[in-house]
Amino acid sequence: MPDIKITRFVPLFILNIFCALLIGQNAFAEEEITFKTTKIVNGLYMIEGVGGFAGGNVVVSTGADGTVLVDDAIPSMLDKLNVAVKAVTDQPLDFLINTHLHQDHTGNNTYFGEEGAHIVAHANVRDRLKVMEVKDKEGNKALLPSSALPVISFEHAISFHLNGGHIQVLHLEKAHTDGDSVVHFEDANVIHTGDVLFSGLYPFIDLDNGGSVDGYIAAQQALYKLANKETVIIPGHGPVSDKEALKSSYSMLKKAKKAVAKLQKKGLTEDEVVAANPLQKFDKDWSWGFINTEKMTRTLYKDMLN
Repeated sequence: MPDIKITRFVPLFILNIFCALLIGQNAFAEEEITFKTTKIVNGLYMIEGVGGFAGGNVVVSTGADGTVLVDDAIPSMLDKLNVAVKAVTDQPLDFLINTHLHQDHTGNNTYFGEEGAHIVAHANVRDRLKVMEVKDKEGNKALLPSSALPVISFEHAISFHLNGGHIQVLHLEKAHTDGDSVVHFEDANVIHTGDVLFSGLYPFIDLDNGGSVDGYIAAQQALYKLANKETVIIPGHGPVSDKEALKSSYSMLKKAKKAVAKLQKKGLTEDEVVAANPLQKFDKDWSWGFINTEKMTRTLYKDMLN
């Protein structure tokens, strides 16, 4: 495993920022946010926002055969993202892989698509992005332009054979959303999980876009089996991690689901379950600004109604 310090993520800088992003507010001035680049192995880099919410973790894979970007941050961070990418490669971008549909991972698709990158994603991501409305520069709602849409889509898996290595993109069903992909850099022994892992945090499980609690747990368990002790895990949000971060997350979720289900089976309403606070013991270690204990409890309750 590369000499990378793995620490528990303390999400102070994103408290309330992710929530503000989703409702279209700017919680930090752009000048306060920078990108930090971590070299994982030769030709493979993780780029993460520092000082504010810049979007999900971005990965750059580059070499003699071309450059691949995994996710592309939020629109306001485009210039700084470009600076960070160009600091590790002067090659044009060949492929952009979207791990799922959310704008903190696909926010700069339009730019990179217009620059000639081939956007790759699960078929459900393309279907959802086709009907997604975003605000234009004048603040008016409009559909995404065609340049923002994946031009290569797949159902189960797709492979890239570049730079002397094998990159496998795998679909995990009904987890964070219904279009989640994880990117396995097999030769480097690195997995970018997308938002199938919020390292050390309650996850956002997007029930409205096809996510599910059981699917999320199953996806994390599948990744745990895929990884070994040396595997570098790059989460959708949080620091460079290892497979134990996956185990900690799905173990917490299984216990949390059981605690909520016990009260639901007694006939308690959603508000009554929230008031009973069955996830209290997880609050200190897992709660954060966007997904606090109350919201996690409500997600678990709603999921079990389906």
